[in-house]
Amino acid sequence: MDRPPLPPFTAETAAQKVRMAEDAWNGRDPERVALAYTEDSRWRNRAEFLHGRDAIRAFLARKWSRELDYRLIKELWAFTGNRIAVRFAYEWHDDSGHWFRSYGNENWEFDEHGLMRVRFASINDLPIAAADRKYHWPLGRRPDDHPSLSALGL
Repeated sequence: MDRPPLPPFTAETAAQKVRMAEDAWNGRDPERVALAYTEDSRWRNRAEFLHGRDAIRAFLARKWSRELDYRLIKELWAFTGNRIAVRFAYEWHDDSGHWFRSYGNENWEFDEHGLMRVRFASINDLPIAAADRKYHWPLGRRPDDHPSLSALGL
């Protein structure tokens, strides 16, 4: 099954792939998001090492059960051939109402069908006051007119 855009990436198709990933993650549906990865996809997410779609699904379900009101912005950093580098920031709160902004970088590698086979993510969490939040759109897809990470100074 192909999942366009396919490598090798151009500036346009790499940016499209990044926005598609952002949209999917903002939907917070582990089943849907996991379909973007190969069956044997390898991940490093913070200090967790995952292998395969089933592990990815379980990870995402855990993630979104504790990172509440999750809103994410991704931005293309670089690309070449079948690889894309992304920077991102997302806001969320825990079940006690404490808000955080998580900053990170991801390195992605895709197979010939446009499925991600490798994902390395480095992420840091910053506690923030609710008044310091920058992401206020309704849960789901970020509106097209919402500022990017760069425009927000993040």
